[in-house]
Amino acid sequence: MAAPVVSSISPNQGPPSGGTIVTLTGTGFTGTTTVKFGANAAPSFTVVTSTQISALSPAGTGAVNVTVTNGDGTSTQAITYTYVPTPSLSSVSPAQSAVAGGTVVTLTGTSMSGATAVRFGGTTAPSFTVNSATQVTAVTPARPAGASSVTVTTPGGTSNPLPFTYVVAPSVTGLSPAQGPAVGGTVVTLTGTNLTGTTAVRFDTTAAPSFTVNSATQITAMTPVHAAGAATVTVTTPGGTSNPDNPTAYFYYAAPPALTSITPSSGTTAGGTTVTLAGNELLGATNVSFDTTAAPSFTVDSATQVTAVTPAHTAGAATVTVTTPGGTSNPGNYEYFNAPTLTALTPAQGPTYEGNAVTLTGTSLTTTTGVLFDSTPVSFTVDSPTQVTALAPAGAAGTVTVTLTTTAGVSNGLTYTQVTGPAI
Repeated sequence: MAAPVVSSISPNQGPPSGGTIVTLTGTGFTGTTTVKFGANAAPSFTVVTSTQISALSPAGTGAVNVTVTNGDGTSTQAITYTYVPTPSLSSVSPAQSAVAGGTVVTLTGTSMSGATAVRFGGTTAPSFTVNSATQVTAVTPARPAGASSVTVTTPGGTSNPLPFTYVVAPSVTGLSPAQGPAVGGTVVTLTGTNLTGTTAVRFDTTAAPSFTVNSATQITAMTPVHAAGAATVTVTTPGGTSNPDNPTAYFYYAAPPALTSITPSSGTTAGGTTVTLAGNELLGATNVSFDTTAAPSFTVDSATQVTAVTPAHTAGAATVTVTTPGGTSNPGNYEYFNAPTLTALTPAQGPTYEGNAVTLTGTSLTTTTGVLFDSTPVSFTVDSPTQVTALAPAGAAGTVTVTLTTTAGVSNGLTYTQVTGPAI
């Protein structure tokens, strides 16, 4: 009889610790007494047939020759079995995935060539790529939420496990404030669930320029520039992206307000004048200012009109603005005047018939709108800020009170006496 012949083995590699079941194929295996991997005998083997042996690999290192011995001799063929180092993992990035799986993760370590499986908590990755002996890229399988682990298996064995977490998708349940200007820059607080690990906050498709994860239920984000109108707000974490159709997760971008007119355009320094501000995009007004002083009260009548009460202000021009969630309007002009005063009438008396010219002297007379002799309005001319000329009306002999009205109010009254002329 001839010595045994080994023609092939399967598998032809395994871990240094041994323990791999190896199938040897060849001839002359009847009566086999020893199977060796290099100098080390297999701890156990079974002669299945004269052409096949099942053997358990012993511990070893490197590439060794596998031989079979029986009563007729020992095989001499060069059939190599290689001891492959056990893989080792040092990092996984990212270390989280959505429960639905599908996250691409990069595993870094050593001895990962020939990887046969990547597992997440016992569930095999649906696909993976061996990039090198030190890197494997894998797609996560679906798993329940919670802590898990990841391992890599090669012919050299299974690596150490690294922690890996499955997380559920985030949700956004509220925004505060829920509106702001189209120019962006509004700091918004997002309330929701599962917000830890947020990687992006988006308004429609535009990423927030900055955000801070305050807790698992709160994020502070700055709005980006966006066209006027509603924008869906979403949060992305390793668990996925929040529901963009949630009606509580909309941010309204408001167009900036614009002022076109102020009526009246002037009033007293004491304030209290009711003015009508006309313009566009005035809904939601939060403030009306005269220079830096807020109007004591205002009413938003419509998107094109606001009625406001003027605050007290020094005499002179004031800039009027309206502030809404869309920003602050262009400035409108309002003039503050001191209330008029009268100091003299020249002459202080005249005939009972109409037409006597009377000079009213005083202060802040520029915007005079009317002159009254008692309750009778008369024609007048504004000569200067300190002088107005009026024509006295016809009247019975006696005294009347002369007053003057400007956009800043009504003056004090002075006495004018109408006398009957001599008869001829």
